[in-house]
Amino acid sequence: MQDWSPDFIPKLTEDAVSMNLIDQIVPINGADAMRLSQKLAQKEGIFVGTSSGATFSGALKICESAPKGSTVLCMLPDTGERYLSTPLFENVPEEMTDDEIELSQSTSSCRFGAPPPPAPHTEPEQPADIDDGAKDFFEEVISDKD
Repeated sequence: MQDWSPDFIPKLTEDAVSMNLIDQIVPINGADAMRLSQKLAQKEGIFVGTSSGATFSGALKICESAPKGSTVLCMLPDTGERYLSTPLFENVPEEMTDDEIELSQSTSSCRFGAPPPPAPHTEPEQPADIDDGAKDFFEEVISDKD
């Protein structure tokens, strides 16, 4: 991970390992972490940093050996804004590519710059007729001091 020393294991993880709460630690190459973080942003719209890219890489490795039908949970509690000025996103253009512009124009009702669809026409709602008995009951209840 960026700014971590090699083979660093956080205390929380070390404690969990010593208490036998973790089955396996999967080492992840830093380049794989960056590549998957970038892929998550480009292909899935999930904007995360390198630690989440590493987490996702580890989950994919677990999936390779997990029994068929297994469920693998991969949590990515991160946001990518803080990485915009780092090497993680240096190859991402600031403006939309031609392919992205074409995709954005592929749905006429959801295009950038397209006028919003007109609001559906609705008739003003007429007040409901209230039964005289209900009116009398209401007046009786709110005027009762007890």
